[in-house]
Amino acid sequence: MKYLIIFFSAFLLVACKKEKETVSDSKPKDSVNIVQDSAKTDAKPANILVDIFPFPKEIKECSCYFAKNKEDFENEKYIYADDAGKTAYMKLDGKRIAMNLLSSSDMEVDEELTKEIENENYKISVRGKKIKTEEVLLFEGTLTITKPDGSITTMPIYGECGC
Repeated sequence: MKYLIIFFSAFLLVACKKEKETVSDSKPKDSVNIVQDSAKTDAKPANILVDIFPFPKEIKECSCYFAKNKEDFENEKYIYADDAGKTAYMKLDGKRIAMNLLSSSDMEVDEELTKEIENENYKISVRGKKIKTEEVLLFEGTLTITKPDGSITTMPIYGECGC
């Protein structure tokens, strides 16, 4: 009988201790683990390096040129330039490239700027809104670059078009 009382007391002590530990553990544990399938996403993460470059010597007259923001524009850190009609210049993935403009809006008439550029490695879309009209037209907008593998880079642009 003495052993039965000791055994029962030990059992209650262990049971109370275990309950105490369970109650004091305040962090809930969730057994659900969500894994996102990367094959189901529409756009792959951006892996296109866009570098700054000096104003192209090939451009002699009318042009559009843009930087990532107003400060970079004022410091002549351009990421895009074109001759307002035929050829666009950028430095992508470490290489300076010249590409043919496929289409461009009439900046004198439109409040919106649109340009489409494409080669075998990149498809580039420039969209902007006119923010100021003086001797030149100031624009703010976005530049989107897409590679054939689905990689997309979109960035803000600030710059001007004029002659």
